[in-house]
Amino acid sequence: MATASSLLSEERFLCCICLDVFTEPVSTPCGHNFCRPCIHKYWDSSDVCQCPFCKRTFSSRPELNVNTTMSELAAEFAKLVQVKVSTSDRELPEGTNVLCDICTGMKEKAVKSCLMCLTSFCVVHLEPHQRVSVLKSHKLIDPVINLDERMCKKHNKITELYCRTDKACVCVLCFKSDHKSHNVISLEEEYEAVLAKNDEVMANIHKMIQSRCDKIDAIEKSLDASQKEADEEKEASVQMFTDFIRSIQKSQADVVEVIEERHRAMKQKAEGFLKEMRMEVAELKSRISQLEQLSRSEDHHCLVQNFSSLRAPSSKGWSSAGVYSNLSFNEVRRAMAQVKQTADIILEKVPEIKMKRMREHAVDLTIDPDTAHCSLTISQDRKQVGTAEKQNLPKNPKRFEMYPEVLAKEGFTGGKFYFEVQVKDKSKWTVGVVRESVDRKGDTRLSVSDGYWTIGLSEGKYYGYENSAVILVQLKKLQKVGIFVDYDKGVVSFYDVDFKSHIYSFSGYCFKDKLYPYFCPHYNTDKMNVAPLVITPVPHRLA
Repeated sequence: MATASSLLSEERFLCCICLDVFTEPVSTPCGHNFCRPCIHKYWDSSDVCQCPFCKRTFSSRPELNVNTTMSELAAEFAKLVQVKVSTSDRELPEGTNVLCDICTGMKEKAVKSCLMCLTSFCVVHLEPHQRVSVLKSHKLIDPVINLDERMCKKHNKITELYCRTDKACVCVLCFKSDHKSHNVISLEEEYEAVLAKNDEVMANIHKMIQSRCDKIDAIEKSLDASQKEADEEKEASVQMFTDFIRSIQKSQADVVEVIEERHRAMKQKAEGFLKEMRMEVAELKSRISQLEQLSRSEDHHCLVQNFSSLRAPSSKGWSSAGVYSNLSFNEVRRAMAQVKQTADIILEKVPEIKMKRMREHAVDLTIDPDTAHCSLTISQDRKQVGTAEKQNLPKNPKRFEMYPEVLAKEGFTGGKFYFEVQVKDKSKWTVGVVRESVDRKGDTRLSVSDGYWTIGLSEGKYYGYENSAVILVQLKKLQKVGIFVDYDKGVVSFYDVDFKSHIYSFSGYCFKDKLYPYFCPHYNTDKMNVAPLVITPVPHRLA
């Protein structure tokens, strides 16, 4: 008599579409069994209605009914399988997040992926691969995602080989067609080779990690030391300036007090003089009044008798009298001005302070298209200028016609102003300021005598364009240039913004014309000068 296990052989109860135990098994007219959901889904996705197993074609979709006998047997088989699964005590691979491709509803975690089926299976749905003889030959690996990526896109076959020449996974057909002369081995062999190198690679990575951890510790210690030093310097500097301010305030109070005391003494002396002289004036006015009365009298005796007593009395000589104020503290003011000047000179040697003070005079510039050469292109916000194909532009007396030059819209006739220009990724450029009356039509030189105060880059060297070009010592490649102009002092200075260092200065000039910021991106003759010159916003704080 047949046993239950022989009656319930696995092959009889597996749907060849989902490779799982039948769910609502139905039979097609050709006699093959499938899950009802599986066969309906198969036919819905196909233009031809045919049996998935024998490929028999039906003129119309057959009406399928559940095979109750097969359904009962499949249920019994499923119970046996579930018992075996529950007693197998298998554990999922640690750390896997791959889900079973067969589960419907709540998906279980996958325990294996099949490289032949390109499907990941949970414990339950893996059973057919452990029982069915045709499935046992399939290659199973720990669960992985994106199994379809292991398929050759060209031939739709599994990539079972590895080309060491091209460092790529390939299929057998790829090997025969494109990699025959290459160093090609099986993927398993390459896996073993890589695995053998893994310990060495991990050891090297651990060394890299350790060296970087050591460097991190060193930098953190340096940072802590720098923070401590900064705190100490800040405290000492604040204390020094506080003491200095207190000393200045005390000196100010002392000077004010001395001035007030001298003024009080002068005032007291002056008031004594004034009182005495006012009394004398009053007495003299009284005598004049009496003399006027006597002059009108006809009494000869009275006039003669009183005239001698009313004559001008003897009094002090006030011609030398005066009040002289000794309130001048010019020497003190000169000394204090010298102290301030010395402090300013010392502080301006600190690059960050120098840059901060210049940036206080930052101006917002825009490029003036009316002055642009016909080979220049200007951005919509008028902050960038580069070279392009020559354009047909209207004639304009302000336009440069000989070289690719352009000015800013804004001009200046006094005071100080500062702006920054990005020059990175350029092989040639010139920036600075020019006078308004500069020749815009002829072949002028970049020189002070022609009204240009500029610096630039040409053939890998930096130049300051005095009346003849001066080669500048510039070790680092400039990325952004700061231009500071003190119109009243006749100074134009250039700075490396990134390193806050001085590049070059023109000084001792007497400006009379209006000055305009100047930009020349130059032609892209070497194919390395594509980048534009960019007027960048000046930050309020130092970077």
